[in-house]
Amino acid sequence: MPEAPQTSSGLVEEKALMAEFGQNVSSRLARLAQFAQDGGLDPAVTILAEAVAAGGVIHAFGTGHSEAFAMEIAGRAGGLIPTNRITLRTLVLRGGYDASVLSGSELERNPDVVTDLLNLFRIEPQDVFLIASNSGVNGSIVELAQQIKARGHQLIAVTSLEHTTAVHPKHSSGKRLSEVADVVIDNLAPYGDATVTTPGGIGVGAVSSITAAYIAQLLTIATTQRLAASEAIPPVYISANIPEGDAHNHALEALYDGRIHQGG
Repeated sequence: MPEAPQTSSGLVEEKALMAEFGQNVSSRLARLAQFAQDGGLDPAVTILAEAVAAGGVIHAFGTGHSEAFAMEIAGRAGGLIPTNRITLRTLVLRGGYDASVLSGSELERNPDVVTDLLNLFRIEPQDVFLIASNSGVNGSIVELAQQIKARGHQLIAVTSLEHTTAVHPKHSSGKRLSEVADVVIDNLAPYGDATVTTPGGIGVGAVSSITAAYIAQLLTIATTQRLAASEAIPPVYISANIPEGDAHNHALEALYDGRIHQGG
């Protein structure tokens, strides 16, 4: 495909849009940093630290681009080992669903698959859940939230309060994720997620994945420190690409045998 011709004024506009996006990202990260400093994340950190200290697992779930949040929480270097990533594709990998269900967005909007999905994981009473959804209204998100609350688990939600309050819930209960969770963390994404607009009126510059990843890391850091301050040894992954990394990780993973799945 030939490159689109670019004028001098067009190049200036490109750089201006990128600078604007950078400002939108940095200002939101600064707000989240201040929110954390002011104790805004403390309720969530308490839930997570108490669960890990009690031998619990943190289950992280997100669909679409919000799955990136679950990947930041579960199964990565510098992250807590007792973490489990729940994904819709597990219905295909281990649940007998046909791979065709993964095309499009129908699966994430379907609440009827949640019981089958949860049955594929070993979930203990002391476990807690982290669910990320920018809109917070799709069927599978709200249904999973309601089911795990019905089971007595604590739930932390990461969502865009601006977006979720501007759209109608798609779940039959008429509820949003933010209305089911015990703790709600605003990812500060705007309605529609786009933060800049081109001269032609096209919205671009989605920010929810960036702010959600930052929130995930803040929660991980604070939870690890909370555990260390209580004289517990935080079970944390180290990189598999450094000496003894695999041995360290596998030894600690074995303590949660059958309870941890990283996307499969």
